[in-house]
Amino acid sequence: MNPIPAPARPQPASLRELFLTFTWLALQGFGGVLAIVQQEMVERKRWLTQEEFVEDWAVAQIMPGPNVVNLSMMLGSRYFGLAGALTALAGMLALPMVVVLLLAVVYAHFADHPALHGALRGMAAVSAGLIGATGMKMAATLKKHPLPLATTVCFTLLGVLFVAILHWPMIYSLLTLGGLGWVMTYRKLAP
Repeated sequence: MNPIPAPARPQPASLRELFLTFTWLALQGFGGVLAIVQQEMVERKRWLTQEEFVEDWAVAQIMPGPNVVNLSMMLGSRYFGLAGALTALAGMLALPMVVVLLLAVVYAHFADHPALHGALRGMAAVSAGLIGATGMKMAATLKKHPLPLATTVCFTLLGVLFVAILHWPMIYSLLTLGGLGWVMTYRKLAP
């Protein structure tokens, strides 16, 4: 009896599709693209599972440079090697760079207009909401994490305390909490 093969996993069909996908993501991501990238990569395209996205995002955060650029290069490399990494990078940066330069010219002209200030405050609130919603979606993967939920909640609260209240530099917070989390998880998984 032959087992039924697993369905082929969706992946980008070409470098062109990879470029266009990351260009589209970058154009949507003013103020942060985490929510948009998660929705596109996990829910819409299904190039990654939720667990893979969380793992890749964690790696992208500890690498130097913008998180989403690191993630784009990781995914491009996974599917097409160096050419894929460079294509995804170009998709993330080329057209958005042109848009930002054009917006800078417009902003210089209308910088003192009160409606512009209100629009920017509104965009900041929407970005914060999108990041919060994505965090809640990603929290579902904590059920599969070896550490108890109470421990991960403590790490979250400590992260907020360190960065928002005590104003620790992000690198110290990441090294402290990330290192402690790594050691605790390693000990839990070690035979």
